[in-house]
Amino acid sequence: MPIDPICKNKVQEDTSYSVNYAGKKYRFCSSECKDKFDIVEKRVIRLKKSIAEQEKISFGKLRKEIIKPGICTLCGACAASCDSIVIKDEQPTLVDKCTACGVCYNQCPRTITTEAGLVGKLRHAYCAKSALPELKGQDGGVVTATLGYALDEGLIDCAIVTTRSEEEPWKPVPIVAKTYEDILEGSGSIYSHSMTLKALMDAVKEGMRSIAFVGPSCNIDAVTKMQRSPQGFLHHFMRANILKMGLFCMDTFYYEGIKEFVENREMNLADIESMKIRKGKFEFQTQDELRVFPLEEFDQYRSSSCKYCTDMAAENADISFGGVGTPQGWTTVLARSSIGYEIFNEAVDNGYITSRLLEEKEMKNALNLAKMKKIQMYPIHRREKL
Repeated sequence: MPIDPICKNKVQEDTSYSVNYAGKKYRFCSSECKDKFDIVEKRVIRLKKSIAEQEKISFGKLRKEIIKPGICTLCGACAASCDSIVIKDEQPTLVDKCTACGVCYNQCPRTITTEAGLVGKLRHAYCAKSALPELKGQDGGVVTATLGYALDEGLIDCAIVTTRSEEEPWKPVPIVAKTYEDILEGSGSIYSHSMTLKALMDAVKEGMRSIAFVGPSCNIDAVTKMQRSPQGFLHHFMRANILKMGLFCMDTFYYEGIKEFVENREMNLADIESMKIRKGKFEFQTQDELRVFPLEEFDQYRSSSCKYCTDMAAENADISFGGVGTPQGWTTVLARSSIGYEIFNEAVDNGYITSRLLEEKEMKNALNLAKMKKIQMYPIHRREKL
């Protein structure tokens, strides 16, 4: 006999309370159960429609990212929200046609689907580039332009930035930048870890009171912990105000590894004018040519700590910057805190930066990359179990 999906009681085949939904006939013991079903299913239909307008997500995506790696919690959210899924042999199993409505994926507690979950909380997102003609930074040069404005206006005493070693080309060297010329030395990306916290402590010891700190999420997190932890130095040092300027980061590589790779390709590190990672490629620009290599060729040189990082967008920063999502020559800017929002917009108002609001498709590109960073831990955990 059929089972009423609401009260779970058995009902007659010829009951007068029935409804056809999604190609299946449901039978009920009473009008009350049928009404409850109608209310619930109408909401499910609206949910499926809203998800479908954004992205088609099949059960296969849930199986690949969550079920197979062993991340599933067996909470039953997917089965509860889709008639085509049941819990079988202690894992969600598709037993009927999948319409790729995305409900199962979006209900799962182990998937990351919200904007805040992927890139952290923010006030506004912008597409921006430097309005200073003499400035040639990475992507849109917005970090350097923002620092230049803050220094010119006396909002900061100095900035902690990373420059290149004169003795060992492209080896990162953190400095306490006190002039615009110092800040310019730190423009452009260096894809190796920089010990920026030592430079920060040097600035504090020198008596600097308002400091802009530039670094990827791992460095930003270190500063945040120093500020918030009861045992953190900056927690006890009331005089230092720090503006945390985070850099988008997917990977860093050992300096010696990059050097070895470059020399094996008959290039000289000293001849390379800029490096850039874009669309799965590592680009090396010299005065004469652009050399491009697949990023997977650098896997053996990838910093081991990066395997365990899930923060692409420096979520604990006051303001974050990256060349993801926006057109070439522009920077994606995520203004998070009140001070980050104000300083960025003041720089725009005073002609240091050209800016517009980030478009939905541009934000989606950034979110997709952030999602890749978030879920990379899943296969790592799975491999460790095996």
